[in-house]
Amino acid sequence: MPNKHKPPVTFAHPAFQKTLLDWYDAARRDLPWRASPGVRPDPYRVWLSEVMLQQTVVKAVIPYFEAFLARWPNVEALADAPRADVMAAWAGLGYYSRARNLHACANILANGGFPRTEAALRELPGIGAYTAAAIAAIAFDLPAAAVDGNVERVIARLHALSEPLPGGKPRIRLLAQALVPEKRPGDYAQAMMDLGATVCTPRSPSCGGCPVQGFCSATRAGQPERYPVKAPKPARPVRHGDAFVIVKGSCRDRHVLLRRRPEKGLLGGMMEVPCTEWTPRTEAEQGSAVSACWMPAGTVRHTFTHFYLKMRVFAAGYAGARSEARGFGGQWVRLDELPHTALPTVMKKAVAAGFEALGIAARIGGRGLLR
Repeated sequence: MPNKHKPPVTFAHPAFQKTLLDWYDAARRDLPWRASPGVRPDPYRVWLSEVMLQQTVVKAVIPYFEAFLARWPNVEALADAPRADVMAAWAGLGYYSRARNLHACANILANGGFPRTEAALRELPGIGAYTAAAIAAIAFDLPAAAVDGNVERVIARLHALSEPLPGGKPRIRLLAQALVPEKRPGDYAQAMMDLGATVCTPRSPSCGGCPVQGFCSATRAGQPERYPVKAPKPARPVRHGDAFVIVKGSCRDRHVLLRRRPEKGLLGGMMEVPCTEWTPRTEAEQGSAVSACWMPAGTVRHTFTHFYLKMRVFAAGYAGARSEARGFGGQWVRLDELPHTALPTVMKKAVAAGFEALGIAARIGGRGLLR
């Protein structure tokens, strides 16, 4: 039986590789983690950036990357940092398991150094197939196929692949691997990323300015935006919950009650205001069984990967909610410390809503709470 994933030969690979690399040499993006031409890449910078870039756009990553590098300039410094500090520095970047894995991985790398193979890299916490291939190619110039969403799109259009994603991913990976050159695989990997990010974009791709348009089956067919074909996504379910913002102290010494979430699970190890479990129950089914001390502060909406959250916020001063505060447990955090606390975005939204209801300014220490 023939191999259904055997990649068809649709163009001469060396010609494609040369054309793409020539374009990259002239048009490469200037990114803070990217080594200058002729300079050996720093594996620490490559690893740190690739972990941050998982499911996060470059624009959002750059300030976090620069802040991490300024604070922890090498893997040994990051490994020595308290994990709570790393989590706090990550706050706002999302997908917080990455921060936990980053710190765990730093401790391994500080002792044993960076592995030099894809297989060994994949054994490390937080490093999957794509990240291992990207580090292997960019940091160590190994012929690895780093296939992220941008590269998937480029490959799907080059070959006009009709098999919908995610089912078509194995074939895309084979096709991508077949294109990786033996020379300059690190530059090639970054060139493919740049091509997908700046030219072969999801909507309105710049086919007229694409350096490899002559190799592209989707362009020849006049249907570049048709690819990659994607299977219909199921509707994202909605979950509901309640959050409680309690503030104590005078205007110059205010504190808010926070507690740490369980280490495992969604937002593991991050801080939160006390809140109920997030369940499929609607607001009507939840009812409004809160005591008279609570002031309604609106509803926070937040999108997670697998569900959409609608969380009612209630606010109170400590004088009227002493027993509730004792029941919640946790710790009192000064308002001017909030920007340095491992508070995820959804909780920053809840705190800001509670502060507004209580008439407290939401700018803490000159910095926006929702930074």
